[in-house]
Amino acid sequence: MNKSLILLFSSFFIITGCSPFGGDKETRNLVANGLSSKVLYEKAGDKINAGSIGQGIEQYKTILESYPGSKYAIQARLDIAYNLYKQKKYNLSILELNHFIEKYPKLSSTPYAYYLKGVVAEAKSSSILDKIITDSAQRDVESIRNAYSYYMDLINTFPDSKYSEEASKKLFSLMNTLARHELYVAIYYTSIGSHIAAINRSKFIIENYPNSSSIPDGLDLMAYNYDEINATKLASDVRIVLSSSYPNYSKNYSID
Repeated sequence: MNKSLILLFSSFFIITGCSPFGGDKETRNLVANGLSSKVLYEKAGDKINAGSIGQGIEQYKTILESYPGSKYAIQARLDIAYNLYKQKKYNLSILELNHFIEKYPKLSSTPYAYYLKGVVAEAKSSSILDKIITDSAQRDVESIRNAYSYYMDLINTFPDSKYSEEASKKLFSLMNTLARHELYVAIYYTSIGSHIAAINRSKFIIENYPNSSSIPDGLDLMAYNYDEINATKLASDVRIVLSSSYPNYSKNYSID
């Protein structure tokens, strides 16, 4: 959206007196009665706690509109994002968190915004196929990659935050999921005879997820594919690395 459209959009609300957030009659009455940002924030929380999440979010948005510079407006932004996440409106939640981080890059609550982005992205990776496909690595892992990236952003930006410590704990699990996904792709390429592509996927696992549990299978699969293209010396070299690094290795995959 260019600047002229943004100005036109803003002018619309100034001229008409409409709120960009909408809101129900009760919310408009609360503002008309001159309630403070603190009281509005508490009433929004009451709505949330009573299960009226949509109404609560609208009242939080009213605080942003009526008291944009207050501390309650800052907290309301995070509460909006969190409750959108609870409603499974993951894209909207992440959008709100991006706005928060852009507006308040160094605030004490900004690490939490980064952390919540990761949590939301992880939740988004779940699907209605969960009961059928129990291994998340077999699904589309774009959201898992995003979660991994968001947690890394948090750790790199706020290394001493308590949320960075929590993010670090999550990274290992996410890394294993991403590595398993690459292994599944490598197995598929192997099954259809695309041996170079399979080798490259195995290399990707080793280079990008060196501490993952998929490394042994990745090495074994790489050696197999080298054999298939008659690169016997390379296959032998890989098997030497595999046997020396993982002496008790047993294959955990099949090529069907």
